[in-house]
Amino acid sequence: MNRCIVKLDEKSKIKKIERWKKIAETAAKQSKRDIIPKINNFHNIKNIFDLIKEYDILICTYENESENSLKKELLKLDRKKELKIAIIIGPEGGIEPEEIELLRTKKAKIVTIRKKNFKNRNSSCCCFRNYNV
Repeated sequence: MNRCIVKLDEKSKIKKIERWKKIAETAAKQSKRDIIPKINNFHNIKNIFDLIKEYDILICTYENESENSLKKELLKLDRKKELKIAIIIGPEGGIEPEEIELLRTKKAKIVTIRKKNFKNRNSSCCCFRNYNV
């Protein structure tokens, strides 16, 4: 993800991931969910391709997508099946168009979350909220 504005050292990455894990656990308990969303480490686009093989569906949020919404994609899912879903949320600077095209070749569903951009840290909350549609 070439446009990444934030540059974190290893110590900061670990602290952020631990914080996000606590938030995911607290949110899951608060909403009485049985499953706590798994928070993975930071990855570059090439590492993501190795990891996505273990998922049934790959969804990528993209600020320049205007047609396909996250809600539309989630409504297409077979709720009777237990699916492993990977959601890619890019860095604050956004994802390069070339990276989006690479993701499309890997059958990623490119989606918009809402009409206006908002802080990157709010994207994951919006994704989980939409999963209950």
